[in-house]
Amino acid sequence: MPPASLDAAARFLAVRRLAIVGLSRQPKDFSRAVARELLGRGYEIVPVNPGAAGAHIEGVRALARLQDVRPPVEAALLLTSPGQTDAVLSDCVAAGVTRVWLHRGGGHGAASPGALAFCAAHGLDVVHDLCPFMALPGAGLPHRLHGFLRTRLGGAAHQRAG
Repeated sequence: MPPASLDAAARFLAVRRLAIVGLSRQPKDFSRAVARELLGRGYEIVPVNPGAAGAHIEGVRALARLQDVRPPVEAALLLTSPGQTDAVLSDCVAAGVTRVWLHRGGGHGAASPGALAFCAAHGLDVVHDLCPFMALPGAGLPHRLHGFLRTRLGGAAHQRAG
């Protein structure tokens, strides 16, 4: 992974209030672990999930759309499937979000060639091909190792590793 991706991750993580789009209602879901980690590090999160609008996730009321967030956020972490990402990116632009993190996870995740082209065309500062746990300072050994494999050895090595 080029250093530019790590730089984009650092810029994203410098924003202390952000939306998490696709935050699950299920407490054991990976998205909830990310939310808890961010909350524990002093971030303010805004859950965005149309299926959970009005419910409290990690103690915060979930909203249906990014445009409903008041005051608006500058950054959004997308934990969505590729099929949802295009619509969510349009919502990001409509809501004035300027930084997006297209989480990859074990599969393709939120990033796709079309999503990356959309981000470039709309001037969005984008992070992709990284898990937030890999970029957060002081992450545990498994996350640091995963980050090393992904960033230093490249995507092909990551695919072999995991």
